[in-house]
Amino acid sequence: VLANVALILNMILLFGTMCAMDATFTLPGIAGIVLTIGMAVDANVLIYERIREELNAGKSLRGSLNAGYEKAWGTIFDSNITTLIASTILIYMGTGPVKGFGVTLTIGICASMFTALVVTRLLYDFLLDRGLISELKMLSLIKPSSQIDFLKIAKPAAIASVVILTVSVVFGI
Repeated sequence: VLANVALILNMILLFGTMCAMDATFTLPGIAGIVLTIGMAVDANVLIYERIREELNAGKSLRGSLNAGYEKAWGTIFDSNITTLIASTILIYMGTGPVKGFGVTLTIGICASMFTALVVTRLLYDFLLDRGLISELKMLSLIKPSSQIDFLKIAKPAAIASVVILTVSVVFGI
């Protein structure tokens, strides 16, 4: 629920900033918005997976939240800073639609980092301080105790990938 709140706030910040700049929404701008949503979802997934790991290790809820955010910070920062560098290059070297994509992406990534790292953390702290949550129930599709031997199916998976790629190239699928 908190990730969805952060995503909605991310879109409000993005649209608000774009409107304040009197920007026109073009197809490349919409592509920047879609990429922003993907980056925001990715940041939240990284955070919640780290929190889940900490909870499974037996830490308290507050300790898991603190460690989860700390461990996810580096990965989120790295991925977003490289995207910001690329979008800045698009703004300064691109023209027209390419520049619009870069502007939308830059604003969206900044809003995404703010909502994923600051807003959700503040919401968790607020809920914990008020005693509104005492545990986090997270859906695990694959249980941590499951042992899946991915290397056993590596060769058949690689062969299937090559066959599918070849068929799609030959038949233009």
